[in-house]
Amino acid sequence: MDPGDPAGDPAAGERRRMGQDPLLLLQALQTLWSTRERQQLREEAWRGFAALDDPLAGLLDMLESCRGQRGEGPSLEAWISHQLQCWLQAQPRPSLAQHSLRLKQLQARAVKVLTESPPSLAAPLASIFQLQDADRSCLLAHVHRLHHEGRFREAATLGATLKLQSELGIEKMSVPLLLQDKVALVERYVAGFPELQRRLLALMDSWCQPGFDIKDVARQYPEVSSLSLEKLSPKVLSRQVLRLQERYGVAPALCPNAAIQQRLAALRHLCHKRFVEKSLSQENWTDHVQGLVGQSPWLQEQLSQLLVSHSDPVTAAQCAMDLLLPEERLPAAVAVELRRFRLQGRATEADSRLEVKDVKDRYYQLPIPRENVHLLASWEDLTRHEGALLQRHQVVGIDLEWTPVFVAGGRPRPSLLQVAVEGHVFLLDVLALSQPPTGQGAQAFSQLVAQLLSDPSITKLGYGMVGDLQKLGTSCPALAHVEKKILGGMDLLLVHRQMRVANVPAPGVDRARELRGLSLLVQQVLGTALDKTQQLSNWDRRPLCEEQVIYAAADAYCLLEVHQALCREPSRFHLSEDLAGSRRPRHRERPGAQKPPGLQKASAPAPPRQVPVAVAVSEGAAPQVPARAFRVVCDNMLQGLARSLRCLGVDARMLGNGEDHRRAAEVARQEGRIILTSGQPFHKLRAQVGAGRCLSVDCSLKAQQQAKAVLKHFNVRVTHADIFSRCQTQSFEERAQGWGTGHPEKPRLGLSTPSGPQACNCDQYLKVSRDMMKQLMWLSSHQEGPRSSGDEATQSQAVQEPGPVPDAAPEGCTYDRPCRWLQMADLRAETPDMLADGTRLQLAGVPVGVLRTPGLRYFYCCTGCGKVFWDGSHLGRVATHFRDVLESAPSPCEPSPAPSPASSPF
Repeated sequence: MDPGDPAGDPAAGERRRMGQDPLLLLQALQTLWSTRERQQLREEAWRGFAALDDPLAGLLDMLESCRGQRGEGPSLEAWISHQLQCWLQAQPRPSLAQHSLRLKQLQARAVKVLTESPPSLAAPLASIFQLQDADRSCLLAHVHRLHHEGRFREAATLGATLKLQSELGIEKMSVPLLLQDKVALVERYVAGFPELQRRLLALMDSWCQPGFDIKDVARQYPEVSSLSLEKLSPKVLSRQVLRLQERYGVAPALCPNAAIQQRLAALRHLCHKRFVEKSLSQENWTDHVQGLVGQSPWLQEQLSQLLVSHSDPVTAAQCAMDLLLPEERLPAAVAVELRRFRLQGRATEADSRLEVKDVKDRYYQLPIPRENVHLLASWEDLTRHEGALLQRHQVVGIDLEWTPVFVAGGRPRPSLLQVAVEGHVFLLDVLALSQPPTGQGAQAFSQLVAQLLSDPSITKLGYGMVGDLQKLGTSCPALAHVEKKILGGMDLLLVHRQMRVANVPAPGVDRARELRGLSLLVQQVLGTALDKTQQLSNWDRRPLCEEQVIYAAADAYCLLEVHQALCREPSRFHLSEDLAGSRRPRHRERPGAQKPPGLQKASAPAPPRQVPVAVAVSEGAAPQVPARAFRVVCDNMLQGLARSLRCLGVDARMLGNGEDHRRAAEVARQEGRIILTSGQPFHKLRAQVGAGRCLSVDCSLKAQQQAKAVLKHFNVRVTHADIFSRCQTQSFEERAQGWGTGHPEKPRLGLSTPSGPQACNCDQYLKVSRDMMKQLMWLSSHQEGPRSSGDEATQSQAVQEPGPVPDAAPEGCTYDRPCRWLQMADLRAETPDMLADGTRLQLAGVPVGVLRTPGLRYFYCCTGCGKVFWDGSHLGRVATHFRDVLESAPSPCEPSPAPSPASSPF
């Protein structure tokens, strides 16, 4: 029944005839509000609205009667206002004339109520009483009062709700919010006001100008709390400005300072590539830098400082000469070297070329003659070589090159498509073939590429191939979404991830640490890295230089040689014999969704891939990893996952609550761990540790589900012997908890260390018989006091002390660690409850009743923290929870023989 329909309710009809008192309705709703019966409350409210003579005036009566009674949290008054707004929208009632006297009277009352109400009432009151057309002076005064009181968020929200932005100063309203990093609220405030958007961009851009100090602005607003000035650094703020500039469609000339800051960031990136990674040639570096610096004196000074910080004065002077930097912009030491070079000329240029050649000899060399590299720039060229490109049952390597873009608004466009076949490489000039878009060359190019990718008999090799094909589709409309139609594709990036999980070493380990991507894969498989110095060159330049041609050919041909090496010896790289299984990458679609054939790898900036509950492991191609050899570091949002993995023998470390996500990357690199994360830093962390070393985990799953998904994703082999093979202790003060005691406790946060709450994680135990444990517990309880003749009685009494008997292990779920027996030499003579290395056994945490558990034969002492464990029901529960990931093997272990009395250490 419609809540607003009083049919069938005689009392409602009587109220409607007599006109219900709004305060009586409020009293009834207050009673129901306390019961939290929302459906009944809504029905009563709608019946009450229908019975009121004037619902609008009735609402104001109710709100005015509640003055001074409003507290924190959701209020009944805001709920009633919202419900009346919904009820009015559902009722075919005539609205008040826009400028009628009655409406003006109601608006005056509503404005007064609004000035004394919380912000939650603003939206419904503005809608019900058309406050956008009310007397704006009172509303403006109220907004200014909120702003003066330091309630900046409320002032901006109310001003936007009442459409007062044009009459409020953009700088006054937005600066305090920007200082608090409330950019999203400022964006909502100027939404729909193009002039305000331009003024906001001009303001933010002025903060990006060289030498500007945001602290000067903050000092003008002492009432602003929770400052986030680090979010307003020129580097960060310029990104926001350029994002909004593109979103609002504003001319770039309005944001010159942000563009300057972006160019500075690009210069830093290029200097890192040239002088730190050494992955950019001097010629290409000079080409990009000249385009970025131009005639800007400030950028010339910044570049000079970057050169000095990344190199010595001689190298800096050589770069300054290539870039034609004014001598007055250079530091004194660099200027001296520059003058010397001008006097001596470039006599060392030939020597430098020889040195470059010597360096290049250390990289992967194209194994085919130069005449077998063919540049195809017309439809006639495509027709001439079509047979070789589309030969069935062959293997081809595919790669794409484009000129990098370092300024906002630019989109990289493909310049060259490389296709490598056995003995030949074809370089398809995308720029020449795609112009004009409807020309014969563009049609022939699109048809050939589509036919090549859709032929399942041709194996297509790539490294991140989907991202390349997506870029190709953006420049060639006929090839849009071609990445979804590829058949017979094998992305070696996915194979490389499997190798990274298995920690496949690379020849020349020191150099391999500096490599990444395809260059690292070539180093690991073929023994020499791929030279990437031409990767960031100007691929739009025609004709291409010889170095570019050789680089492009090698970039595609190396895929063929890597594939051949992997197929010859897959076990050497910890891959399955059926390497073809690797060609089916893991999809990002939700489970159950229909998946297109071929490659389906999402490209940046897609959200991080989260592991679903039943994710498959690359069709069985991933190498199997033993649980105790699998090492991970979990962020502080995945502590439950870390504990679950540790229960199964995984070496799991987790960050403390106060540790930054960047710490995970440091731990992963130093200790060879895989990062498991659940937050936004996934992309940053993955970039720091490489492919296959970082995984985003779905936080909506329970810890056990997360653990199962991670184990299946990395193909981790877990056996019954792995369960509790690592100590779970969270703190030395915790009560000893058995692997299956009848009173399992939830783990506490643990020790407070610089690295956060860490578990013991030790996998070394000492086995103790039940009789020996009785002796140790008795000696421990009496070592502080003098022994008397009643000691034996006391011991007997202590052992026989009544108490609950812990649950016994279920049938067939016993546990027997393959560890050595505790010996006398392992204990200190003066303190029999302490190991020789100073670790104290936590005997006080063992309940006396556990010694009477039927069938219990052994105890296990952790050598790392001294915690005592024993066999119990917890083992069976864990085995049951994880039975679908445990290797199919008999769960009970044959117990090792207990020591005979003669060989017992006591």
